[in-house]
Amino acid sequence: MLEPLLGNATIEKILLYLHAYGEGYARQISRVFGIPFNAVYQQVRRLENGGVIAVVSRGRRRVFRINPRYPFKEELAALLARAMACIPERIKRRYFMDRARP
Repeated sequence: MLEPLLGNATIEKILLYLHAYGEGYARQISRVFGIPFNAVYQQVRRLENGGVIAVVSRGRRRVFRINPRYPFKEELAALLARAMACIPERIKRRYFMDRARP
């Protein structure tokens, strides 16, 4: 849906994931969408270098979230919310609903 605008389906999934969950790490995003880790990590680095997402270190993990200082944060959040509203319900249930841990 946002792929033509963002230029990449992986970036679209990363941003929608971070919008839905608030934060995540590359391996987690890779597993949820079934995308190779290297592809996710490469795009996360690209977004980080552009200032779109920020990184917080937690132990050995690098946790990513939308950068609160990104100048277009509100506009990006509105765009992602609009895109999320257009995603079919079955896709939302599969990828973007809260997961319960056993």
